[in-house]
Amino acid sequence: MNTTNTDASFDLVIYGARVLTVDPLLGEIPNALLIIDKGRILNVSHYDSQIPLPKAKQTLDLSGRVITPGFINVHTHTILTMVRGVAEDMGFAPAYTPGVPHGHDVSEEEAVALARLGAAEALLFGSTLINDSFVHADLTLPAMGELGMRVITCGRIHDVDFTRVHQGIWQHDIAIGERRLEEALALHDRWHGKMDGRLGTELAAHAPDTCSRALLEQVVNVRDRHGIRVNGHLSQSVKENQRIAEREGMTPTELLDDVGLLGSQFTAAHCMYVTDSDIEKIGRSRTSVAHVPRGNATGGRIAPTTQLRAAGANLALATDNMHGDMVEVMRWALIMGRVQESAITDNWQPHHVLEMATMGGARALGLEDTLGSISEGKLADLVVFNFQRPHLVPLIDALGNLVHTAQGRDVDMVICQGEIVVKNGELCLADQDDLLDQAQRAAENLWARAKAQI
Repeated sequence: MNTTNTDASFDLVIYGARVLTVDPLLGEIPNALLIIDKGRILNVSHYDSQIPLPKAKQTLDLSGRVITPGFINVHTHTILTMVRGVAEDMGFAPAYTPGVPHGHDVSEEEAVALARLGAAEALLFGSTLINDSFVHADLTLPAMGELGMRVITCGRIHDVDFTRVHQGIWQHDIAIGERRLEEALALHDRWHGKMDGRLGTELAAHAPDTCSRALLEQVVNVRDRHGIRVNGHLSQSVKENQRIAEREGMTPTELLDDVGLLGSQFTAAHCMYVTDSDIEKIGRSRTSVAHVPRGNATGGRIAPTTQLRAAGANLALATDNMHGDMVEVMRWALIMGRVQESAITDNWQPHHVLEMATMGGARALGLEDTLGSISEGKLADLVVFNFQRPHLVPLIDALGNLVHTAQGRDVDMVICQGEIVVKNGELCLADQDDLLDQAQRAAENLWARAKAQI
């Protein structure tokens, strides 16, 4: 029963669903009552049908549904939906390859269309927060936020000339880096905290090989002066490690440690080619690792997540690019962890990867006090799964079903800050067909221009 009541005490009451709270004090509630008001969770408890429901503007009976906290995707590039279905089979860095669309080729209009596509996909599959970086961030940030989700973003900060990288020319220009940092600060000043606090910014220091030591030191200085967190790629390829060894005489991790970037305010994506010494440094500094299990495995690679976690790193999950299904990412994270241990152990169980997709992401972004679990006082970011489907029945262990057999397509509803932004598997705040059409046209135009340059 779904009802509305204009003369009510609360904004939203949900009852009847099985709730996976990711709150260690609450655990799983098989038949839950949630009371939400002014964007926050006021009550999480067992639903007693003998007690009248509190009055609310909207009351939802979600029997047969499973609710989790909103997923937090800590590293993605929504615009790279433009190479979906092609880049997965090209090996590392197809965007640096001639004949493939590059970031500097993307127009403002195309950036907005493709960013909205990637953000819409992520939202429809349960990500209430994405940490995105690429190009034209000043335009893509509000465009993605209009879908009703949380978005943290930044343009790529680098001082390598990306217009020449696909030609095999790696040339650093300090003027490029200064311009990118200025753009990042302008983005922060204009958008951070806007749209009811749903928009935010970080400093996206692209990678050790695309940033000179001087630029990385500038990023640290800006971080400390303005209190803005930092993210970037780290040891994502053998080439990166080789380039830093030649340039600096050390590993990329040692370089970031040397300039002061490692730490609890930094999220490092991938970390696939790290040494034992690197792992110790990452863990000791409490750096967060954006683990991309599906994307890395597609390229035949695995990050040493068992060792990283044991060393003290905070593991969070990410889709990176070409897809936005965090449910699938949880499954891959679990499988890749077990592959590393060659066994099913207590170290890699479904609850570990759900925590990584929620609280792990919240910690990486410094938002653990407000997001990441279904707890009283936290912001009401929720994902509602329809478990009345053949591949999710029988329901013996909801968490096991979610991680092993569910898909992002099983998301029925998404609530962000107490507002329903996905209903019946459809966007509430955008014309979905028009969004898809615009993204298709943008990608076709980009590919046509890229092929003409060969």
